[in-house]
Amino acid sequence: MMLQPLEENLSTDFSRENLAFKGKAVQSSTFNAWGAAKAIDGIRYTPSCAHTSYELNPWWRLDLLDSYYIYKVTVTNRDDYCLDQTTGVEIRIGNSLENNGNNNPRSGVTSLVPAGSSVSFSCGGMEGRYVNMYIPNIQKYLTLCEVEVYGTAKKQVTRVQVKAAENVDEAELKELVLNQISPSA
Repeated sequence: MMLQPLEENLSTDFSRENLAFKGKAVQSSTFNAWGAAKAIDGIRYTPSCAHTSYELNPWWRLDLLDSYYIYKVTVTNRDDYCLDQTTGVEIRIGNSLENNGNNNPRSGVTSLVPAGSSVSFSCGGMEGRYVNMYIPNIQKYLTLCEVEVYGTAKKQVTRVQVKAAENVDEAELKELVLNQISPSA
């Protein structure tokens, strides 16, 4: 039997499903009708983009509704004009909503993304519920035509200790364990 490196196994596990489709998006402000959800609708071209107003420190946040290990984030730029509206975007991943989630650890920073192109960032399994796109310390528009997030569910292990007499059968033991995990209200 040949063992593959862990990274290769993870890449096949997380690359199948875009987690962004499961989440809910919000942004610091909305320019015209270009709401936050347009960046997670599966359409990668203008005008189906999220777009903030011209403001200081614009941000966009995806709530994945649960914590995941994030391995890759892909950002797609608009395909018409104003291409610099994705330049300097900090990708932040974590579980905190402090400063609207913009204080979470940084995974990467975008440079100029060509028209209609996508750029991917390897996030190395950063843990988080929130994925933020944030442009700090500047007054600017933030436009994102699509944001894709790939990762794996954070597995939780529950340990249960059950004291049972020797004469307890398997069905009774199973019931005892299930009652320990989710007791009746």
